[in-house]
Amino acid sequence: MDRFEPELAPAQSVGFSAERLARIAGVLGADARAGRIAGAVSLIARDGAVVHCAAVGQRDPATGAAMTVDSIFRIYSMTKPVTSLAIMMLAEEGRLLLSDPLSRFIPAFAGLRVGAGGEPMRREPTVQDLLRHTSGFVYGHYGETAVHHAYREAAIGLRGDDNATFVEKLARVPLAFQPGESFEYGVSTDVLGRIVEIVSGLPLDRFFAERIFGPLGMVDSGFDVPADRHHRIAQPGVDPVTGEVPVLNDVTRPVAYKSGGGGGVSTAADYLRLCRLFLGGGAVGDVRLVAPKTMALMMADHMGTIGRGANYLPGPGYGFGLGFAVRLGAGVAPIPGSAGDCYWSGVGGTYFWIDPAERLIAILMLQAPSQRQYYRQLFRNLVYQALVG
Repeated sequence: MDRFEPELAPAQSVGFSAERLARIAGVLGADARAGRIAGAVSLIARDGAVVHCAAVGQRDPATGAAMTVDSIFRIYSMTKPVTSLAIMMLAEEGRLLLSDPLSRFIPAFAGLRVGAGGEPMRREPTVQDLLRHTSGFVYGHYGETAVHHAYREAAIGLRGDDNATFVEKLARVPLAFQPGESFEYGVSTDVLGRIVEIVSGLPLDRFFAERIFGPLGMVDSGFDVPADRHHRIAQPGVDPVTGEVPVLNDVTRPVAYKSGGGGGVSTAADYLRLCRLFLGGGAVGDVRLVAPKTMALMMADHMGTIGRGANYLPGPGYGFGLGFAVRLGAGVAPIPGSAGDCYWSGVGGTYFWIDPAERLIAILMLQAPSQRQYYRQLFRNLVYQALVG
């Protein structure tokens, strides 16, 4: 039996059309039957009420087990908002400033150079730079410059390395650009995870468990899945593009690298609790983790006039806050939404957004890397077409 079986609010009571909401499971279910995806879990909440929660397809194509709403997914980069929240909690406690240079916490970063030519830094990356991906750190597999190749040669981000070893390796390779001058998605949030460990004195997984997951009741979230829950892990099916089953992180056992940027697991129900915290100004019910002004700062655009580049990951119409993308206006983006809505996703196929103007939370859980961009847009369209009041 599913551990999470929400009592759904009547669609019309929160401005949705029941007939139009039914399209979501219909479309996703048809795609699962056609083999485009193995399965999916979708969830929508508005005004504090869950109005849609559906599981379609298979949780494990190898065994034929059906998808259930309590299935556990590798959320990859949807770990980033959790790490960013942890940093803001420490900032509220007076233990760090967003303007602090990185070397305050990790002295080895004081001597970083920029680019293959070893240009001196004009200034150090700050905590704010790490939160908004303007630090100069990148992902080695997302480019072909000399710096990206240096990441690959240094084996940055091995799952066998602990977080301390990760930053030791990273301090030996150059930045891709001058801090604060451009956006490039990368390991910045993983560095933040190490800062959380240094400042708090706790391993990142313990900080998450004791300070965030525990208080919020996120019972199935962490960096690995206990043995008694292995049967609930959602597995990918055959990728219709490659004809092969994608290789995803092994989350059946603990790993040394607690990746604050991409190592997490969660369920739709757990992630709903986190989203409710963000939508609720830092509190869910009687549990407050940060103040309303802190949450407002996280959900504001921090890009301003900073360069975005041709491959700006948040996409047209979006800036970037402290941990996720932030919509700048009603238009420009090719997807529906509202000014101020915040979203992020995971390379495995998971996706969420929060629309404060509509008091809306939407979560999609997949394990289909090649299809992830298509389903993000599709799910957006399906959610907003059902919102009629």
